[in-house]
Amino acid sequence: MGGSRSTKWGPARTLLVLALVLLGAPLYTLYHQFCDTDTPTHSYDPTTSLPHPSESTILFYAKYLSEDIGYRTPGTRQHAQADAWWYDKVQEIGELCRRAVEKEPGRKLECNVWRQQGSGSHRFDIMSTRLYKTYVDLSNIILRISDGSEDSKSDAVLINAHLDSTLPSPGAADDALAVGVMLECARTLIETPGWEPTHAIIFLFNNAEESLQDGSHLYSTQHETAPTVRAVINLEAAGTTGPELLFQATSEQMIEAYSHVPRPYGTIFANEIFSSGILLSDTDFRQFEQYLNVTGLDMAVVGNSYMYHMRGDIVENIQPGVAQHMADNTLALLRYLSSSDSPIPSLAKGFDARPRTVFLTNLHWFFIYSFTTAKIMYVALFIASLALWRIARVQDIGTGFGAALAAMAGAVLAANLVAFLMKYVLKRPLSWFKAEYYPVLLYAPAVIFGAWMLIAQTPFSGPGKPSMERPIFMAMLLFQSFLAAFGQVLDIGSSAAPFLGALGFFVAMCVDTVLALRTRSSMGGQELSLCSYVIAMLIPLTAGVQMLAATLVVFVPLTGRIGRDAPAEFIIASIVSVLGVFCVPFMPALAHRFGPRFLRQMLWISILSLGLAMAFFCAQDPFDQMHQRRLFVVHKENMMTGDQHLHIAAADGAPGFDTLVHAMAEKFGVEGTPPTRVTMDAYNGDWDILYPFSTFLSPYKIDLPHDPTYIAPMPVEQRFTVTAINDSIDDIAGTRRLTLKIDHHGIIWTVIAFDAHVLEWTLDNDPPDKFVRHHVREASFYGTDTWHVSMLIKYPTLASSEGMTNASSRGLKVNFIGIQENQMWPAKKSEADGSPTMKLFQELDVWLDEVTGGSVDAALLGCVGGETVI
Repeated sequence: MGGSRSTKWGPARTLLVLALVLLGAPLYTLYHQFCDTDTPTHSYDPTTSLPHPSESTILFYAKYLSEDIGYRTPGTRQHAQADAWWYDKVQEIGELCRRAVEKEPGRKLECNVWRQQGSGSHRFDIMSTRLYKTYVDLSNIILRISDGSEDSKSDAVLINAHLDSTLPSPGAADDALAVGVMLECARTLIETPGWEPTHAIIFLFNNAEESLQDGSHLYSTQHETAPTVRAVINLEAAGTTGPELLFQATSEQMIEAYSHVPRPYGTIFANEIFSSGILLSDTDFRQFEQYLNVTGLDMAVVGNSYMYHMRGDIVENIQPGVAQHMADNTLALLRYLSSSDSPIPSLAKGFDARPRTVFLTNLHWFFIYSFTTAKIMYVALFIASLALWRIARVQDIGTGFGAALAAMAGAVLAANLVAFLMKYVLKRPLSWFKAEYYPVLLYAPAVIFGAWMLIAQTPFSGPGKPSMERPIFMAMLLFQSFLAAFGQVLDIGSSAAPFLGALGFFVAMCVDTVLALRTRSSMGGQELSLCSYVIAMLIPLTAGVQMLAATLVVFVPLTGRIGRDAPAEFIIASIVSVLGVFCVPFMPALAHRFGPRFLRQMLWISILSLGLAMAFFCAQDPFDQMHQRRLFVVHKENMMTGDQHLHIAAADGAPGFDTLVHAMAEKFGVEGTPPTRVTMDAYNGDWDILYPFSTFLSPYKIDLPHDPTYIAPMPVEQRFTVTAINDSIDDIAGTRRLTLKIDHHGIIWTVIAFDAHVLEWTLDNDPPDKFVRHHVREASFYGTDTWHVSMLIKYPTLASSEGMTNASSRGLKVNFIGIQENQMWPAKKSEADGSPTMKLFQELDVWLDEVTGGSVDAALLGCVGGETVI
């Protein structure tokens, strides 16, 4: 096939042969990545009778928590019910441990169970916003398995998952799945005959992650076992399908530990993307790093993240094999980290907070090597590539570089031009939203049109000009090898991507050079052997496709929900074009194999393909029943005025929202009164229950008809109030010391917001040293209805010009809002109390389903709030 130096085959025959690799390698990679899941197993091996984590048991736990108990939002009755049920389950594991020791006298095994309950506060900065959290009487459930000795207990590995769920979701995958995985792993270890942990394992079932990581903060700062933790494994979910992704690894020792899992799936690329802050997401791992100063691994199921924090996060949407995959990997990690070979003791002496280790998964293999090794390999490859260029005597290398760089620039520019046209000209943004692979169908023709075979390449090909096939191929080798070496010198671990691409090109070019010598061809020839393409394709079409697919799986659903004004189109277009370059870097050279006529033909074909793709996506509705638009609906009653409004917001820029809101106002609002578009900023107190994530939203307000028969459900003595106690003023110092007391019977997730120059308070030791707006969010256990915050503030006077527009000269103006615990839909659907708010939610939910065909997932929240001057 590749023994001759001349082109014997035309484009059709050549592409037909290469199609075996062009299509086969990506399809196999995608199958391995998303479809080749673990086979679910039973609790005991039928041959050996040895215990093993069981997917069916894990899913039973997830189903009971998410569907039988339901939405476990901190502060609700269901949250408390899940806490009690799970405590019983963990105590059963403790009893199982006791029986295992009785069965094997002399076995070194000890289990301790705690139910921790406590209060605290912490600062939670996110989205460039300073936010303060306070919590009261929240709980954690903790199981420690050790060999009973102090040495075993003194150096422990912590594994964490959260028992609670967020406001709009039952949380089967997020995070009941991981909770079940942990309990099954604990059972398996205890029931394994003769197993004894050299180092303790602490299972933390924290019960307040969705309230901004209160449970992990409570454990890290107040539990007696916290000082013994040396490393953390955090289990999460942002989707319901595919293998769990290792997206944070913070030390060389823990990366090496991960290499012992049976089905690894993680790369330095995901690690660096997450740590960069591009993804506006966070996990409990943050609290463990900050307060325990430990290293660890953060893993999450990320496929089909359309279900993330949605009603669809239920067991029937969890792909078979997902739970087994997570359980098998987790069990392997726990076995290794608790063994005598574990690096756990060495971590007590410290670790490199920024790991200098490259790691990546490609198909069945997990690769790991140090930054030092990477620098040696990458620089050596670049030097060898330069030498190969001289040996192969490739001519016109400068022109080849021009063509290669023009191709890459053209790919990015053309894809973003299509994004501009779709959003601003055709008014069809987010047309790619409902399938992770849709952006490839839309933007790949643009990439081809703008770069590989077409506009950017035609200036380098024409009658009388030498073929640019070999110079472009060599230029791509030199460019990728230089990029890898230069990036790694700057300690950018993701430089492994261009290194992998360059490695395939280097081997291919070596083969081509050898073939040239064997056939005694001119070393200056500009044509490549066909087998060189086969070799060059293998790594990009496996590692590159895996990287592109994993990135789109995460970014497509999340980018489609980052706000009306976010540049979602351009983010996705850039991802497809940039990673597309890595997937098919051989295409510019291949395009020049058949001369200018072929390029012109492909130009017209690509134009036609691009037109058809854009026409197809213009006709697409971005949403359907399995890929829904996220809608937030707040029914707010102003306790000061009695006014009631509906506040509606979406988190995307897709068309149709404005029309939907106007139809909603016509159906449910005051007759003849259109909805009002509202500015979203730090002073929009109607959305403070979601602050600061509310900055993503595009809100409207609908006036509701006044019901003269309506009577507020809360008696005066049970009202939601904000008052001051221990209040004193120092006129000489110009300060005021007070404690704000917030009473909120039957109301959860309360938030207060006020403007002040705080000098000190009980929330932290570093309040902003200026007059600024403060937001304080609360979460409390069910039945707890009071919290406090004490502070010393600068006391405004008539002579002070500071902040007079936002605070009374003799008082502190406080905005407050909270969610009524029994007025959330669909969370409280089964126990609707017949109140006007719940009746409205029921009617609105049915209407939305009929009008949108089920393509909208609405979280409906009944809130009360107001404003007071203290």
